[in-house]
Amino acid sequence: MAQRKGPKATRPDMPGYGLPKGTKGLLPWTWAEQRLKRSHNYWIATARADGSPHLMIVWGLWLNGAFYFSSGAQSRKAKNLAHNPHCVIGTEKAEEAVILEGQAEPLNGKERPAILRPYEKKYKFDMSDFGDEPVYRVRPRVVFGLAEKKTLNAATRWLFPA
Repeated sequence: MAQRKGPKATRPDMPGYGLPKGTKGLLPWTWAEQRLKRSHNYWIATARADGSPHLMIVWGLWLNGAFYFSSGAQSRKAKNLAHNPHCVIGTEKAEEAVILEGQAEPLNGKERPAILRPYEKKYKFDMSDFGDEPVYRVRPRVVFGLAEKKTLNAATRWLFPA
């Protein structure tokens, strides 16, 4: 699980919100990573086959530049991801929001053991008995950070190399 090159910080495209021009006040990537690591619960948004949205809570890990989570194979989110891997992950605290857009990819058998120990340490839950239930990796394409106390002047978008 190699870590990719760091993201480029930019302003989000939010017409009508009066965001300042330039890069002054942008949040550092470390701010987003701290929140991705510390969040206990995460929101995941997927799309059903008919295009209608589905939003659910998951446990997960931010590890080596990617987000990892598990799901039951017959869950709505797993079924949605099987037909459309695009998803959005959000941290639990909206006042310090980190929103990650990417594609979920199931881990293969060789990759799964690398997340078992960090997952157990974070949640006090042993995933080794999860059997064939899917574990996914979401590599970010774009991440947004919004810090309420800093106002919209700190609104940041991080773009990731492909």
